[in-house]
Amino acid sequence: MDLQPIKNRFGITGNTTGLNHALHTAAQVASTDLSVIISGESGVGKEVFSQIIHTLSPRKHNPFIAVNCGAIPEGTIDSELFGHEKGSFTGAVDSRKGYFETVNGGTIFLDEIGEMPLGTQARLLRVLETGEFIRVGSSKVQKTDVRVIAASNKDLLELSQKGRFREDLFYRLNTVPIRVPALRNRKEDILLLFRKFAADFSDKYKSIPVQLDDEAKALLLAYPWPGNIRELKNIAEQISVLSKDRILSANQLRTFLPEHSNAQLPMLAGHGNVTQTEFANEREIIYKLFFDLKKDVNEMKKMFFDLAQNPQLAQHVPVYSEDVSQNEFHPSLSTPSPIVSSPVYIQGNESSGNIHQHEIIDESLSIMDMEKELIIKALKKHRGKRRDAANDLGISERTLYRKLKEYNIDDL
Repeated sequence: MDLQPIKNRFGITGNTTGLNHALHTAAQVASTDLSVIISGESGVGKEVFSQIIHTLSPRKHNPFIAVNCGAIPEGTIDSELFGHEKGSFTGAVDSRKGYFETVNGGTIFLDEIGEMPLGTQARLLRVLETGEFIRVGSSKVQKTDVRVIAASNKDLLELSQKGRFREDLFYRLNTVPIRVPALRNRKEDILLLFRKFAADFSDKYKSIPVQLDDEAKALLLAYPWPGNIRELKNIAEQISVLSKDRILSANQLRTFLPEHSNAQLPMLAGHGNVTQTEFANEREIIYKLFFDLKKDVNEMKKMFFDLAQNPQLAQHVPVYSEDVSQNEFHPSLSTPSPIVSSPVYIQGNESSGNIHQHEIIDESLSIMDMEKELIIKALKKHRGKRRDAANDLGISERTLYRKLKEYNIDDL
């Protein structure tokens, strides 16, 4: 199938395998009435694929509506989707048709469906299976003929296993899955997209298109693009408006990239060559581990220095066990010593005040052990909230979930 006409029609730039496969699947399924789930990170362009499916389908002359389920309050989403009768709740001064009624014969795109309440999910499942729905406050069953396309940036199967998404609805929707790849997995498309956006904004603002030198191009490729195409477009617009130079160097480009991600970017070396190594999530964890380990070592050095200055403190130094909960601190110490994962024993002689055996350390240097320990610390810190823990670790929630499975870590 020739995908270029579709790309031209919908303004899609790129030719990577993952993108072409997603487009090919969308074009094939368009002529049917099968339900589709479009998955992918925020900013990859999931809504464009829903428009492709509708436009290439027999329903193309009928209504199409996109609904962001995460933007509608839980108390009103049933009314928005299925309508309500007059007086059915406070503020219902008139009867109102819902989206499934007004889009009859067309297509409804339910974006961020993972945010939909469980009660609404049950109503949606009935529509998918029987084509029937009931307005809020009514007992009359109505019929509708609507094709449903859903999208989510979350793993719906994982949510269903946690009881936050109906499993039967997932399998009913997931007749044809379409996975839109993240921009960092479309390296060969990044420069093409930047040039396209730069040209678009030069026309819009009547200016010369911005360009990148070789170092800046390498930096652009190395950036992880957490916001995907949406973020790339925004940065291209910023550069087009704010940059005085029309050809940017790597250092100039770096000023437009978000600060929180600059630490992950490769540094310039030699005569300005930029390494194109992409720092994977696992490597970021390791760097954080080493940073925390260095901090612990510095704390230990300070403790030993204090002991050397005042040997009387030796008798109060705690002996650590592998079980952190069993560690105790003597009340005479104003500041607890740092918790280490390996046993540290310090013995003192009260009569002489000298430390005969000052240190026995058997410390694990396994990167996997340190990675597991840091994940556990993050989960404890955020009281088991995976999203907060993943943000603190600098990884995605999905990577954290995979690591929990890999290390057999239960929710804390």
